[in-house]
Order: sequence, then structure tokens, then C-alpha cells
Amino acid sequence: MRKYETMLLLSPELAGDARESVLSVLTGVIEREGGKFLLADHWGMRDIAYPINKQTRGYYVRLEYLAPGKLIAELERNIRITEGIFRFVTVVLEEEAAAQPTQAGEAANV
Repeated sequence: MRKYETMLLLSPELAGDARESVLSVLTGVIEREGGKFLLADHWGMRDIAYPINKQTRGYYVRLEYLAPGKLIAELERNIRITEGIFRFVTVVLEEEAAAQPTQAGEAANV
């Protein structure tokens, strides 16, 4: 399994309990599909660069989890059909630099 991160931009009109409900659905998808949920990092309400659905603010949440590749398609499908999520992006997190030994004689890229 690889380590992934999904950044969500939620509607500012969602109440706190509605936000938690959306996040519990998404974490449920991760667990159901064989992944392991690690952390939900709430960044809070922030201004966004351009209006989305006539809104100039949004609530940011970062999800971190371990998952097989097929889980990502199912998670993103659920994100697309969930009301209150404006935007999202999923990326693979790099392995620890210490876990990847370098070969002697390789020049460092600066």
C-alpha cells in the first residue's frame, strides 16, 4: 500500500456536524476498500483565490491514508457525488528520504 493525501475544499455553508458527516463517509470508504485512515488535518476557513459557486471562502481539510491504488478511484467517485465539496486533489506522498539509500558516486541535484 502507498501513502496518499487528499486535500478537500468544502463549502463554507456546511455546518460543523455536516462537515464531520462528509468526512466520516469518506473515511468509511477508505476503511471499507482496504485502506488505513491516518489523519484528518483541519486547516479551517480560508479565502480562496477565485470565487467558486459565488463563494469567496472555503473550509480546507487534508486527509492522509494508506491505500491500494484501486481505492483512489472509488474514493474520488464518492467525493464527486457528495454535496458540499467544491474541489479536491489527491497525490501520492513520497517515501521517507532516509528509506531510499543513495549509491556512492551519484552527484546531488541542486
